[in-house]
Amino acid sequence: MEKSEAILHLFLLIITYMIVPSSSQRIPTTLEGPFQPVTRRFNPSLRRGSDDLPMDDSRLQKKVTSNFPEQISLALSTPNSMWVSWVTGDAQIGVNVTALDPTTARSEVWYGKESRKYSARKRGVSLVYSQLYPFEGLLNYTSGIIHHVRIDGLEQETKYYYKCGDSSLAALSEELMFETLPLPGSGKYPTRVAFVGDLGLTSNSTTTVDHIIKNDPSLLLLIGDLTYANQYLTTGGKGASCYTCEFPDSPTRETYQPRWDGWGRFMQPLTSRVPMMVIEGNHEIELQVANTTFLSYLTRFSVPSTESGSNTNLYYSFDAGGIHFVMLGAYVDYNQNGAQYAWLERDLKKVDRSRTPWLVATWHPPWYNSYSSHYQEFECMRLQMEALLYQYRVDIVFSGHVRMS
Repeated sequence: MEKSEAILHLFLLIITYMIVPSSSQRIPTTLEGPFQPVTRRFNPSLRRGSDDLPMDDSRLQKKVTSNFPEQISLALSTPNSMWVSWVTGDAQIGVNVTALDPTTARSEVWYGKESRKYSARKRGVSLVYSQLYPFEGLLNYTSGIIHHVRIDGLEQETKYYYKCGDSSLAALSEELMFETLPLPGSGKYPTRVAFVGDLGLTSNSTTTVDHIIKNDPSLLLLIGDLTYANQYLTTGGKGASCYTCEFPDSPTRETYQPRWDGWGRFMQPLTSRVPMMVIEGNHEIELQVANTTFLSYLTRFSVPSTESGSNTNLYYSFDAGGIHFVMLGAYVDYNQNGAQYAWLERDLKKVDRSRTPWLVATWHPPWYNSYSSHYQEFECMRLQMEALLYQYRVDIVFSGHVRMS
């Protein structure tokens, strides 16, 4: 199945064009309000695509026994706290599946500023989810136990060592390490921030993640379309670049949920030491029974939704040093009379540019693009929200969705 090379390099090229204009070209700024965008014709030679990683690839394989943590990841909570998430137990896929009992495993993180000396311990929550399809021939899925623990009392720009798991079962992870970011108002910024859209789980994904690791970022933002699990039938096999073209007889838009588990293992070398902030894309919708959507995305990730007053993982904000990030949801209500717009207006009003001089916004589908399949696809969202972003002088926007494949 063909997918994009991730969009990181494209973002860097766009920024280069913005800050290094030709001597005869003047680029307007957001301070002047909306302006006619400058576009360039797409070079079709860049349309190369990439093969999916198979589920038997070593990077997607489970490497721990059932009680031990895997798929470990970090996410920012507040400037002095961090979310730690992981999975234990064995997921099930089949016609008849029985959900694990999340109360059978503790959610613990031990952490401190010295290796193998953990001065603090925190407990969190555990939960499971199921992806169910009431159609003959389709397989159901229920997850392993997903754990989320919020650790606090962290000092800025400091290395912390940690283990996660269940000490009552003698099932703690190996020691891992992360470094906290500068505080807002300190006049400092994250050393490097990596932005990636439409990452997937392909051979190009490995190139992109290897490139990110080599550049040693202090923060990672994933702007939607994470695993592409919904490009597969529930029975697995080979995914499709065009689902309805290749699976015209499917009774619904199926997903192969084990791709999520493989993706979590694939990402762990990066996300267990660098905070990963996610926002949903269209491939995270994953419709199932009773019109349930986004269940895997909502269950697997912890983000600062409560901390930022949104109370939903589908849109939220956070600070990282002197940057305030706004993560917007394009696949939930964005109308001016809706909850997300009201939250966004409150959030932007609270931004103190003396503490966070940079204001960055992200959402999955770009409002401006000339690609025929997505042209003006989210014009309604632009009409509802763009003026508010200009009003509060958002400095830069990052999106994904429109890819070179």
